[in-house]
Amino acid sequence: MQKLGEILMAAGIVAVPLLAFSIIAIAVIIERAVFWYRVMRRQNQFVKTVLELYQDEPELAIAKLRCHIDLPIARIFLQAITLEDGEPEEFALAIDGATQAEIPVLKRFNNIFDTIVTISPLLGLLGTVIGLIRSFSSLNLGDVSGTKTVGVTAGISEALVSTAFGLVVALFTLFFANTFRGLYLRQLALIQECSAQLELLHRRHLKQNREGAYAPPPSR
Repeated sequence: MQKLGEILMAAGIVAVPLLAFSIIAIAVIIERAVFWYRVMRRQNQFVKTVLELYQDEPELAIAKLRCHIDLPIARIFLQAITLEDGEPEEFALAIDGATQAEIPVLKRFNNIFDTIVTISPLLGLLGTVIGLIRSFSSLNLGDVSGTKTVGVTAGISEALVSTAFGLVVALFTLFFANTFRGLYLRQLALIQECSAQLELLHRRHLKQNREGAYAPPPSR
């Protein structure tokens, strides 16, 4: 803790927003990590089960979806399956609309990540400029032996530490931001793939129901 305090003191005034950004980044990373862990741990087997149930017992598939309503893909499927005798076009529109509604949930906090990654190096650069200004203001060419060299050293230290601090915060946040972005793209691809399978099953159910409705009565 003492070392951390020394680093913050050396970084100067920009250490305050950079420290705030790092705390926000850690909190958001923890929230997103928990969210994606819960989703990825359960959904693959869940989706497979729902598709198998919907093929033979649609009511059981709906019950299964309602039991896992916290999963984004469950909410998407449920929105489409619960349509009353929906035509294929209506079914596809329901899936698309539900998917669009889930995108903000999957991309949550992306703007915060982008803001921290963009601003942190700029704050570090600002600290560099401030540190260099302090160094030059403390520099006295007529006093080369030295009573004001402490101010010059402190200014250079502030310039270097603030730059390093800003880059560390930006790189740390960027790593996790790209990781979560990759998980989002994988999730979107999975939703599209499984939604296509669900649409095919729905078309088959619709076709079977219509053929059963128009089937001639058995002859006596």
